[in-house]
Amino acid sequence: MEGHSEAGEHILVCVSPSPSNPKVVAAAARMAEAFHATLTAIYIKPTDTGALSEEDRIRLENNIRFAEQNGASVTTIIGDDIPVQVAEYAHISGTTKIVVGRSGIRRRHFWSKPPLTEQIILSAPDVDVYIIPDSAADLKQQQENSRLSERMRPTLKEAAYTLLLLIAATGIGLIFTRFGFSESNIITVFILGVLVISVVTINPVFSVVGSLASVLLFNWFFIEPRYSFHTYETEYAVTFAIMLISALITGTLANRMKQNARQSAREAFRTKVLLDTNQLLQKAGSPAEVIQTTARQIITLLNRDLVIYLRGENGALEGGTEFLVSWSSESAAAADVNEKEIAGWVFAHQRSAGFRLEQYGEAKAQYHPISLNGTCSGVIAIRLNRVPLEPFENSIVTSILGECALALENLRNAEEKERASMQVRNEQLRSNLLRSISHDIRTPLTTISGNASNLLSHYRQLDDETREQIFSDIYDDSEWLIDLVENLLSISRMENGQVTLHRSSEIMNDVIEEALRHVDRHAAEHDISVQDTDDILLVDMDARLITQVLINLINNAIKNTPAGSSIRIESRQTGGEAAVTVRDNGPGIADEIKPHVFEMFYTGQNKVADGRRGLGLGLALCKSIVEAHRGRITLTDNDPSGCCFTFYLPMKEVQVNE
Repeated sequence: MEGHSEAGEHILVCVSPSPSNPKVVAAAARMAEAFHATLTAIYIKPTDTGALSEEDRIRLENNIRFAEQNGASVTTIIGDDIPVQVAEYAHISGTTKIVVGRSGIRRRHFWSKPPLTEQIILSAPDVDVYIIPDSAADLKQQQENSRLSERMRPTLKEAAYTLLLLIAATGIGLIFTRFGFSESNIITVFILGVLVISVVTINPVFSVVGSLASVLLFNWFFIEPRYSFHTYETEYAVTFAIMLISALITGTLANRMKQNARQSAREAFRTKVLLDTNQLLQKAGSPAEVIQTTARQIITLLNRDLVIYLRGENGALEGGTEFLVSWSSESAAAADVNEKEIAGWVFAHQRSAGFRLEQYGEAKAQYHPISLNGTCSGVIAIRLNRVPLEPFENSIVTSILGECALALENLRNAEEKERASMQVRNEQLRSNLLRSISHDIRTPLTTISGNASNLLSHYRQLDDETREQIFSDIYDDSEWLIDLVENLLSISRMENGQVTLHRSSEIMNDVIEEALRHVDRHAAEHDISVQDTDDILLVDMDARLITQVLINLINNAIKNTPAGSSIRIESRQTGGEAAVTVRDNGPGIADEIKPHVFEMFYTGQNKVADGRRGLGLGLALCKSIVEAHRGRITLTDNDPSGCCFTFYLPMKEVQVNE
């Protein structure tokens, strides 16, 4: 022990179905606490899963659970060479101490295998091994369980296979005899028959029966005197013995290979389910998809009915959702009467409960929390009907639930991140609003205040023409402020979906004429013309809102172009759409500003003659109104100078009522 630093201590404890194994685990846990070490519990699962009796399986589950409760992480490895696999895992994981239990079995003969503890010491000479002795009563129990585990019930189907294969081997041997084949070839046929029997049957008893029957059949049909169990040649006794031993060895090896292949297929399937679960949960885009995927994968793994209880928005456990294997209520597993009560306890304590567990052990189902980092997202009830899970299945389920909890946590984090991002955008929008309002209102308010102060102070000294000009300026600035507020209120209602479109079939030319009657009174300083086609553009629209779009576009052209500029309004049909363009020959809009002209509260750098704002709410409102009509609006350059705003609206479809 002097060669290891306490900071890197890693203790490995072996878990088994032994009744005294909890004592070994407890000793390892105390040692890990004393050395401040990491504790790992390892279980070497035999390839022959049927060798464990029901009592041993229950005891093994309890021992594994006891190890987890004592802070150990449980690792399951499949294999039959326990000492070598324990030593290999110890070397790979950096284990510094191994804690094992020792039984009362002693080495009886020189040629017999040494005890398990001695084999581990020999396999891992560089690791400290601590041995916790078992009691004599435990040894007796282990010996009885070992004898019971070898008892298996044969089936009629396997007996029929064995009989048919023996008959086939005998028939082939008789054919070989007719053609003069030697007895060694016939012996090979019977050994092949025993091998096939071992492959097609599960119970190893049939391999032994097939081996004995092959020897007897060979003696009866092919050794002189035939049709008797006597023989004139003494060397045939050696032949019979070799044949029997060869058949037994061949059958045993074939049976073991078949069991290994079957077990490997099962473990590969379970591992694939776990890997598929990880990939599917990564693709899930909502908590409902995560729960659906988790339930589907657990059902695929266990073929058991499930009930999942989720945490509600108020933090309490909500009602459960059933996930049935056959989706038929007639074949659904029976639920516990107090199922909701057990689920509530598991949710509150974040500990498993139910069948064969510490809490609510009389239940028919097992209940596991879906939790991560102290946050419980729900509870899953696996309706076992008092049929326990294998330890490896239980570990896979625990891993799947961990992946489920992680996926739910990731979705919550993404939602919170999106909420925080939305809050930042709202704050930015509010800041832009304040900046835009202050930018747009300051100049007209200053003008109104200055003109009003001038009238109050020098009203009598001013001539009539000057007073009329001041009153006109105050009126223009007031109208501009009213338009600004109206646009602000309108676009807010549009963004919030509070505006209801009152559609009717309208002629686009009439809407353009109506808009021209309400444009800025400075329109007289510009050359405004309308160019339309002879076609009647009938559009299903809210005429009041589309009129406001045209007013905003025309006023925008008036305010952003010097006096005397030309403004042209064009209407035409493009495919199934009516297109309206407001074109000016002013200074145009800079390329870096164009992507933002339709954004709410965006202030461009263009300056107009009166020093007011260049671009802003009016264009954003136009975009909202046009899109509400399922249309679109674009900005392009006018040749040679200026810009073109064009919006497209779907044409009215003529419907014939028969």
